[in-house]
Amino acid sequence: MTDRIRYEGMTLTVESVERSIEFYGGKLGLTVEVNAAPAFGMIRVPGAGGGTIGLLSLAEAKKEGVEPSTPAQRRGIHVELSTDDLDGLFEELKARGVVFAEPPHDEPWERSMTALDPDGYAVELAQGRRGQNRTDR
Repeated sequence: MTDRIRYEGMTLTVESVERSIEFYGGKLGLTVEVNAAPAFGMIRVPGAGGGTIGLLSLAEAKKEGVEPSTPAQRRGIHVELSTDDLDGLFEELKARGVVFAEPPHDEPWERSMTALDPDGYAVELAQGRRGQNRTDR
């Protein structure tokens, strides 16, 4: 049964769709698939395991009864991406103005770095494929 389920993406509630599109599309260099600002945007993450990151304005989400989240709640949500060249990507993204909460570093389970998007969601980038990139071996 699990082979019949695919991961397509996730949606983040954001203060400004335009600002989030600039971060994910402009600074991270991901593809903006839908720009229906100010209400909604959709970012395409490339590759076979990719999917989408939806960007739903808080004003739209409130129509569905969503309450604003706290900075701590947003910080606890991780958008997890990967690359084959973490250190090279770190330098490239720094040059584009991405600010990192954690530069590239080793954990027992992977090598990764973390930036915060404009709303405070953690954008974690890991070296290699997640779950197959342990650093303690």
